[in-house]
Amino acid sequence: MRSRCVVLLALAVCAAASPARATAATSPPYQRPVRGAILRHYEPPPTPYAAGHRGIDMAAPVGTPVRAANDGTVAFAGPVAGRLFVSIDHPDGIRTTYSFLSAVYVKKGQTVFRGQVVAASGIGDGSSPQPHLHFGARTGGDYIDPEPLLLDGLRRDPAQAVRLAPDDG
Repeated sequence: MRSRCVVLLALAVCAAASPARATAATSPPYQRPVRGAILRHYEPPPTPYAAGHRGIDMAAPVGTPVRAANDGTVAFAGPVAGRLFVSIDHPDGIRTTYSFLSAVYVKKGQTVFRGQVVAASGIGDGSSPQPHLHFGARTGGDYIDPEPLLLDGLRRDPAQAVRLAPDDG
């Protein structure tokens, strides 16, 4: 009985000492906004204003439904320099951005839910020979690699994985 109390006390101390981990475990996982392969990965710039690739490019034919990666509130929806974008603020402090769209279906201030269609993919930004969605993430003012968010979602929800067809040849 005494050892059981010690174990329970140790678990309670660990849970109290790491509230971020406990919150992350109970928050819904992020999902892929489109199912396409990643064509280009995140490349952090050496300084805040230097060149880099502040997100990932995911293959998506023009017009592919783009889904909210998680629940949140639309922070921006519309054109910037002639291209369409949607940014969503999530309760965990992360802002995801969906770039180079062909259509936007949400408006600023709107509540959206994980998996809800928020836009349609466009041609991309020209950095890839095929159409794609550019998916970015920020926390505070800093860009972060969005792949770990999606990988965490895959660990918790394997149904999100892209399935490969068998090669019969």
